[in-house]
Amino acid sequence: MTRVASIGECMIELRQAPGGQIGGLYSRSYGGDTLNTAVYLSRLGVHIDYITALGDDALSDEMIAGWAAEGIGTKHVARLAGKLPGLYLIQTDDKGERRFFHWRDSAAARELMDLPDTEDLLNSLATYDLVYLSAITLSILREDGRERLMAALKRARLLGTRFAFDTNFRARGWPDLTIARNVFSSAFETADIVLASTEDLAPLYPGENNTALLAGISSPEVVLKLAEPACIVRSAGGTREVRAEPLPKPVVDTTAAGDSFAAAYLAARLGGAEPEEAARAGHRLAGVVVCYPGAIIPRYAMPPKKTPRPPPSRKASQ
Repeated sequence: MTRVASIGECMIELRQAPGGQIGGLYSRSYGGDTLNTAVYLSRLGVHIDYITALGDDALSDEMIAGWAAEGIGTKHVARLAGKLPGLYLIQTDDKGERRFFHWRDSAAARELMDLPDTEDLLNSLATYDLVYLSAITLSILREDGRERLMAALKRARLLGTRFAFDTNFRARGWPDLTIARNVFSSAFETADIVLASTEDLAPLYPGENNTALLAGISSPEVVLKLAEPACIVRSAGGTREVRAEPLPKPVVDTTAAGDSFAAAYLAARLGGAEPEEAARAGHRLAGVVVCYPGAIIPRYAMPPKKTPRPPPSRKASQ
């Protein structure tokens, strides 16, 4: 059985009701980029564990119960006494574009690399076929924690684990752009698959065109999502553009468009699909997700599953 680990942070989500005003109604849920991807991977039939840290509070209990209900493994979720998960609020405009407000400075997930069990957790990464994390995951860790995690990923790759890195960039999560560029460079050098977008990379590398952005990513397999409904895929088979099909409905909310694309792409690749075919799967799922409010769409709205090819045998990365 193919096994995947997703590492990151999940937070309490407050979403403003349509047309809501300050002091109006908000719905409460939870979300986070790597958790959203984990949910969609699980729904696509991938065995996945989520690796994070939460508090010992009732909201953290609720999160774990919700993840388990989605089929996500929680054995590597650390519970920290007296801590709480982070919190974010979403405002969405009439075009479906969202604005986030975060309260996460003391969130439990920030201590994930500083726990008594951290070393055992890092050693467990070598038991997975694929480890997925994002730039947001790295941004919440201190420098020594990032280095510890990257070192563990390099060790795991020597034993056959593949590493997928999502460039989900939020400037407010980094002390300055130089540090962010250095961290991204290290991730690019280590990753087997990079899931990037021009939206993420433009603030980091201003003025660079698509060709230059791709050239700056040393990973052997790269997907660069464009501002228009298309992406560029670069792999051993060459470089080509893959355009998305027309959306089935009007855009309601773009939250988790990238997260769902990543899930469908990785699920397809794990199932034996070529990168171009996997990119089409990513476009299809993301195109459905943006037609519903919130990060996680109803189960009934999920596109029909395609019969996967037999997964490739596990071997050390080149």
